[in-house]
Amino acid sequence: MEVADVTAEEIEATGVPPVVAQRLHAALRRILSERGTSGPEAWDAISKQLLSPRLPFPLHQMLYYGCYRGFRPDPPPAWLPDKENAAATNIGRVLQKRGKELLGDKYKDPASSFPDLQAFSVANPEAYWKMVFEEMDISFPVPPSCILRCTNLYPGGQWLPGAYLNSASLCLSLNGNRNLDDVAIIWRDEGYDALPVNTMTFKELRTKVWLVSNALDTLGLPKGSAVAIDMPMTVTSIVIYLAIVLAGYVVVSIADSFVPKEIVTRLNIANAKAIFTQDYILRGEKKLPLYSKVVEAHAPLAIVVSARVSTTITGLRADDISWHNFLERVKHTKDIPYEPVDKPIEAFMNVLFSSGTTGEPKAIPWTHATPLKAASDAWSILDIRKGDVVAWPTNLGWMMGPWLVYASLINGASMALYHGIPLGSGFTKFVQDAKVTMLGVVPSIVRAWKDKNCTTGLDWSSIRCFSSTGEASSVDDYLWLMGRAHYKPVIECCGGTEIGSAFVSGTLLQPQALAAFSTSAPGCKIYILDGDGNPLPDNVAGIGEVALDPTMFGASTTLLNADHYDVYFKGMPIYNGKQLRRHGDIFMHTPGGYYRPYGRADDVMNLGGIKVSSVEIEQVCNSVNDTILETAAIGVPPSSGGPEQLFMAVVFKDQYQLEEEDLDKLKLAFNSALQKKLNPLFKVLVCSSPVTFLKIPSYYCDAFLLVAPVKGFIHRADGFSATNCFEQGYAKNSARAVVATIQDLMCFGGLL
Repeated sequence: MEVADVTAEEIEATGVPPVVAQRLHAALRRILSERGTSGPEAWDAISKQLLSPRLPFPLHQMLYYGCYRGFRPDPPPAWLPDKENAAATNIGRVLQKRGKELLGDKYKDPASSFPDLQAFSVANPEAYWKMVFEEMDISFPVPPSCILRCTNLYPGGQWLPGAYLNSASLCLSLNGNRNLDDVAIIWRDEGYDALPVNTMTFKELRTKVWLVSNALDTLGLPKGSAVAIDMPMTVTSIVIYLAIVLAGYVVVSIADSFVPKEIVTRLNIANAKAIFTQDYILRGEKKLPLYSKVVEAHAPLAIVVSARVSTTITGLRADDISWHNFLERVKHTKDIPYEPVDKPIEAFMNVLFSSGTTGEPKAIPWTHATPLKAASDAWSILDIRKGDVVAWPTNLGWMMGPWLVYASLINGASMALYHGIPLGSGFTKFVQDAKVTMLGVVPSIVRAWKDKNCTTGLDWSSIRCFSSTGEASSVDDYLWLMGRAHYKPVIECCGGTEIGSAFVSGTLLQPQALAAFSTSAPGCKIYILDGDGNPLPDNVAGIGEVALDPTMFGASTTLLNADHYDVYFKGMPIYNGKQLRRHGDIFMHTPGGYYRPYGRADDVMNLGGIKVSSVEIEQVCNSVNDTILETAAIGVPPSSGGPEQLFMAVVFKDQYQLEEEDLDKLKLAFNSALQKKLNPLFKVLVCSSPVTFLKIPSYYCDAFLLVAPVKGFIHRADGFSATNCFEQGYAKNSARAVVATIQDLMCFGGLL
């Protein structure tokens, strides 16, 4: 239905009281008469002048889709910048001040000139990054000899050669972005939602970090040693993180959800000499063990924090230390400044991990340059600045944990932490009470908020923008999210642990479409490869694997457990004299100039923001019981957009009729195996009716099941004709043949 045809009765049918529906209809008619009866201008006025979080979401949907019925090019913008707000952003202020200097006659105004600035950042990295460091007030104890040096050692060149820096010191030192009394961290413990939020100033944060750095030195570890953190994202873990870096050690990031097998893998790869952990994790009324998992992983010396401040820790291994006793060692140094250990810019400061396709995680070192990339993207893309409050539910084990530390603190903003589960009303109320201005999300979390409707009655008017990363997002879910904050934009970002932040994103100076990116990130250039592996021309629509220009500040140059060149460059095309960098995602460049993700080019899938290879899942599921011959895993993006759904094809050794009881047992077996051996966040869920069916030709394998944990069904497949998979080299009864057929059906619209 076109928006011009919407009646008061149809507005009422969405759940609006009759009197209110009449008033809204009159206001709608007025807006349409002033701004046109369809398209971006009409939607911009409707979203900002008519709709509010109190109105039923079906009304939001009806008006949004009504404005864009038949709209081309696709996707349509859900948010438009205005000139005044665009000029007030960090980038806008720079362009007003230095636009002519940087862009010459191309400069017009901040909004219309942003694409020219992005192109300038790629073509003139020396001038662009010099400007960024000046505007962000970044100083080097030992300055670099230049911004970028061409060298055969690195395909993208050597950045900031000769510079010395300490990334943690950038977060704590005083400059134009902060003073001692500014709030550095805002937090709240789960279950204390009625109490005021807690705050910590930069002065208090600095003092605590100094104390922990001094205590670290009592361990007698050589400078540069690796020290792991396996903890929830709390104020204490942030203090520990900064202290490790400030004292010249290297953080090893381990997510608190990992099982012992995954913990020991990461400890061994990074050669960690000590680990900070917690006795257990509080989640509502539950106490989830953490220290015991670290012990089971045969971790080195552990410093153990109590989940409850008043609790005394007992039962530690002989050489392990409680947090209280650890700090008691240096209580005499309280308030004494700790001299930062400055390091060469290329020195490691954090080892993070990203799944590969072989089952072993890639160990990706961040250097002291990487936090500058994270902070500069926050400054340019998300407009983070002094006075902002930045929240992003995450963990130090994933790249967004360290990213949040540097993105907020280096830019003088406050970091907002909720010590608990972010899926319910406790977290959404914290967003209100902390007056969050930039809320980062993962699509799965947004879906949980929407399903529970847990933002009802809350005031999110302090939010200036949202940001999203980690997995594909859904148009309807993010339309709902924008509506909770009176239609503030969602800035989509895509990058990776090896990038340090984003290579493609949105901005506050461009129209933003839902579930899409509007630009390459500043300093980055992306290419879409055609079927022959050649980059498509700029401004040409198409779909293919993404390749990156290698001249990208902050990106990784080495791996601890793999050959960096082989992983990211080997076999990639040479374009304009440069060998392009592999990323692994499939993207579409739309006719309207947006970018949309279409999953991985390899067999890595993204489940709830966690990248995991099909090999890892299959190895676990193959050994669930003796009846299984083999399994195959595939991530399927929903047709409506959003996070991938995991499908499992299971081939049995013998053909037999399975009863419902057998299916239930298999569900439980998969659940148990995946949670114990991979990640407790991976689940095979039982779904209520109606059950969704995926039909695959029965002649491809005599006995198999299809399992979709997100949708929650396990059902025998039968009778459906499709393209013959045997031409692709798969044998009958092969789970891989089933997966190939699923992929064919997805391509031809046969996925039911």
